[in-house]
Amino acid sequence: MIKLHAMTDADFAWMLGEAEAHPDGLIMADGGLTAPEVVAMLRGVTANVAAGDDRPVAWLASQDGTVAAMASFTKRGPDGRYELGYGTAPVFDGQGVMTRTLAALLPLVRAQGHHGLTAETSVDNPGSQRVLEKNGFVRTGTRDDPEDGALICWAIDLNEEAAV
Repeated sequence: MIKLHAMTDADFAWMLGEAEAHPDGLIMADGGLTAPEVVAMLRGVTANVAAGDDRPVAWLASQDGTVAAMASFTKRGPDGRYELGYGTAPVFDGQGVMTRTLAALLPLVRAQGHHGLTAETSVDNPGSQRVLEKNGFVRTGTRDDPEDGALICWAIDLNEEAAV
């Protein structure tokens, strides 16, 4: 079972080795979640996004007390919807962790007043595309990114009427 933990800067500090133990007693998956430089970058992105909102903008997902994944808002679009980014610890790849993480996260962010989210996936990442499809995201188009290449754009409406 996946349990979500709203992240604060203390979580990023722990992930970067600035604190010996997680305040909630979580342990990191073997091999970690992602490279330290990515964690540091996400720390900055999350702090920037959080500055404009008092609701949580990042979550650790644990399974049996072990950090298995992370999901976070990466930016806010002109329509007020946040873009969702996510990743699974490599030891949990292919086990449905991210599908279950988003399934737990979507009702939570809906209850917090979010009306919808967007996401982008590489055209070469069918696993990530399946995660979004299984959680009700729909394709809204494509775009080419100078750094990431060809991307598929996604969105989900979280209004109560659409969720029924």
